[in-house]
Amino acid sequence: MPASTAHGVTVVDHPLVTHKLSIMRAKDTSTVQFRTLLREISTLLCYEVTRDLPLEDWPLETPVGPTTGQKIEGKKLVFVPILRAGLGLVEGMLDLVPSARVAHVGLYRDPETLEAVEYYFRAPEDVSDRLCIVVDPMLATAASAIAAIDRLKARGVANLRFVCLVAAPEGVARLRAAHPDVPVWAAAVDDHLNDHGYIVPGLGDAGDRLFGTR
Repeated sequence: MPASTAHGVTVVDHPLVTHKLSIMRAKDTSTVQFRTLLREISTLLCYEVTRDLPLEDWPLETPVGPTTGQKIEGKKLVFVPILRAGLGLVEGMLDLVPSARVAHVGLYRDPETLEAVEYYFRAPEDVSDRLCIVVDPMLATAASAIAAIDRLKARGVANLRFVCLVAAPEGVARLRAAHPDVPVWAAAVDDHLNDHGYIVPGLGDAGDRLFGTR
């Protein structure tokens, strides 16, 4: 099976995903290797989150003769990275779906309240007509995920999905309570959050490890 379900999340437990995520968790994994693995895993996650996209018939000519193929129906989807760490996931997804549009939501977590504070938002004008896939490596407290989805829904987006590498049960519960209509995909659901809002065992601060600022 390509995926399983835990805590209401579709867990992509493909052996390649599990293998690459385990290497990413190791504290001695270099920034370069971390970045490469994140890009590779994001492509595999994108494969799963888009596996049910609708198709339409497409009459075409091969070098040998006419046939009817299929192509994805409707407008191009939108990847929505939560800045800054979400950018690492989008790179791999664009490798698989290069025609997708990209929106950006800039959020940072207040160190005292652990709530998300928005500092940037940009999306296609017709974003409400498209499937939007929100991406962030970690689903910890879910504050950033909820804020990003709130912002997109305020723009009229109704077709939403959320993808992350690692989730905490607390974050999953909070996101599903706030947005039960938004399905979630993850490479793993970990044990719990610690007192600082970090996922345990997790993989540390994905943004710091991705951009080499730790």
